[in-house]
Amino acid sequence: MEHASSFKDILEILACPKCRGPLEILERDHCPGLNCSACALVYPVRDGIPVLLVEEGLTRQEWESGK
Repeated sequence: MEHASSFKDILEILACPKCRGPLEILERDHCPGLNCSACALVYPVRDGIPVLLVEEGLTRQEWESGK
């Protein structure tokens, strides 16, 4: 997972914008996302930049289906 190494260090300081919970890296078809298991939202990573806006968060099902 190419993106995992680039986010590994910053995951310690990043938090879910909705609940402030920890985030974990998910990868779908080489398209990473940051998952908050507490709120069940996945935040997309676009062009290597995490989009940590609550309104951009997707449910895990939406994210896995490629929406």
